[in-house]
Amino acid sequence: MLRYPSSVIVGVFVACLFAAPLLAASKSAGSKAESSKAVASFVGSSSCEGCHEKEFITFKKHSKKAHSDRSVKIMAKQLTPEELKECYACHTTGYGKPGGFVSFEKTPDMGHAGCEVCHGPGSAHVESGGKKNLILGKGRMSVKECETCHNPERVSNFRFKPMLYGGAH
Repeated sequence: MLRYPSSVIVGVFVACLFAAPLLAASKSAGSKAESSKAVASFVGSSSCEGCHEKEFITFKKHSKKAHSDRSVKIMAKQLTPEELKECYACHTTGYGKPGGFVSFEKTPDMGHAGCEVCHGPGSAHVESGGKKNLILGKGRMSVKECETCHNPERVSNFRFKPMLYGGAH
């Protein structure tokens, strides 16, 4: 059996007392950083306008997505609540997610398919002052990103022209 002087045992004990809160704090800080990245929220297309004015103007003028709330509102009376939720998934911004569309009354700015439908939630990008690695499509996007909504299962007449080729910006 090994015997340690009591001063070593006390020293190890004291070191553990001081180290435990520091380790817990660093784990907590790491978790907060990871969770803020994982829980990025939707902020709305108007948040993009200040830095991306040209793209925002082109999007509002030429993109049908910028006015997708109109078709949902027209059809809403003829749909069941379940069918309407399916519409919201593609025709609004961030439906069912943090900061996303709730209703046309509560979140009117999220009632169309805005910038974040393609580029992902923008809170981290905006809060960082525009770090490009915090949004999707920082380089060239591919048709694969469009297929979440534009796919043969959802669209019976599958002749869409993805906005990455069709003038979104």
